[in-house]
Amino acid sequence: MGCAVVTVDVFAEPADTREEILAATYRSLREYGYADLTIKKIGTELERSPSLIYHHYEDKDALVLACLEYLLEYFEGELDDESIDDPPARLEEILEWWLATDPDDEWMGFVTAMVELRAQAVHDSAYREHFVRSDHLFGESIAAVIRAGIETGDFHKCDPDAVAETVQTTILGTVLRRSSTDGDEWLDAVRDEVQYYFRARVYDSGDD
Repeated sequence: MGCAVVTVDVFAEPADTREEILAATYRSLREYGYADLTIKKIGTELERSPSLIYHHYEDKDALVLACLEYLLEYFEGELDDESIDDPPARLEEILEWWLATDPDDEWMGFVTAMVELRAQAVHDSAYREHFVRSDHLFGESIAAVIRAGIETGDFHKCDPDAVAETVQTTILGTVLRRSSTDGDEWLDAVRDEVQYYFRARVYDSGDD
């Protein structure tokens, strides 16, 4: 779902000034969200003059898009390098991360920022292009887990792409609702229904 699953601090050890700026942008996005984000606040987080940021990036949106692209490239690299040794565990891990019942403030800051940025795609073609690519990559990563499970015999034959689209759309809807409303007493019901879907569509043959 925009930037996919970020389970580690991608910017833990920035290699140069550019990555330091992107790291400060990422942290500021989580803290302030898109609407309240400014170059000045990013500069404060960076502990450098805003003029340094303007030397590398034209404006806030150019910087945010560069940050999103960096995260997406990192995630894409992780997918290329990582084999799927345990498809059922990987599928459950994806669900647990996105449908967690007790997310911490950092997690909620991340997903709320992604929802705000996705909203920009409604009228901004650059953001739309990013999220189209991000959605494709995230969906393909889920489909790859399903294909791997079919090959190992852990999953029954199904349409990996259709399952991935269904799971991804459910996750996106859940993230949007959690970031824009109070309370998540409904989340357990969603998790139960997703598990029912997996038992019927992926884990079981459907013949009994």
